[in-house]
Amino acid sequence: MASDINQVVLIGRLTRDAELKYTAGGMAIGKMSIAVNRRTKKAEQWVDEASFFDVSLFGKQAESLNQYLVKGTQIAIQGELRQDRWEQDGQKRSSVNIAANDIQLLGRANQSGEKSSTVPSSAPRGSSGPQAPSSFGPGPDFEVGGGFDDDIPF
Repeated sequence: MASDINQVVLIGRLTRDAELKYTAGGMAIGKMSIAVNRRTKKAEQWVDEASFFDVSLFGKQAESLNQYLVKGTQIAIQGELRQDRWEQDGQKRSSVNIAANDIQLLGRANQSGEKSSTVPSSAPRGSSGPQAPSSFGPGPDFEVGGGFDDDIPF
């Protein structure tokens, strides 16, 4: 018998600042919501339609990323869908959430609302400060053209 697959990969923007809470046992849980846009054609125009998803992030990753997960930040999420079920006023209710296994910071909206491609490093929310290194590409000590004695013929 084949096993089931439950994998989600999304790129979107946070609709509000992430909230960090702790369970009675001390485990960190980061809660956030993202908007993911999809372009559709209505009549003769292309229109953006947003879908909204609730996301949970757990443990050390939730604690370390919380200060960067602010409204407007673009993130990539890899995780799985989880369905919560409960009863309210005699009616059965449910919701589907994303349990994130990994979150990548892709960029943020700056104070004026324009898109920026970097995320502040150790600076508190709302302040400008040094830039965090990207997980893609060289770190801050990388010097273009430095460290090579050979001339490259192109």
